Amino acid sequence: MAFIMTRIDVGDFEAWKPMFDQDVPRARESALGYRLFRGIDNPGEVFVQLEFASANDAEEARERLVASGVLDRFTDRSGPTVVEAAESFSG
Repeated sequence: MAFIMTRIDVGDFEAWKPMFDQDVPRARESALGYRLFRGIDNPGEVFVQLEFASANDAEEARERLVASGVLDRFTDRSGPTVVEAAESFSG
């Protein structure tokens, strides 16, 4: 299991979300699922978590995402970074 984590300040979430849904770069093509998180203090700050079966699948999706240039319009961002779970807890 591997993930792509990206943080973006999209400004207007409602305007950004339809573009995300189109998935022009096909970053979610082989994803098992995704989660979107929004900042409480800044609802335009979005955290995207994409889940993949393997690190290879995640790396390929990351390459498509970066090559597409869709993230280039966001100056306040970090990622996309491919990660794996180091530890988890359910309470």
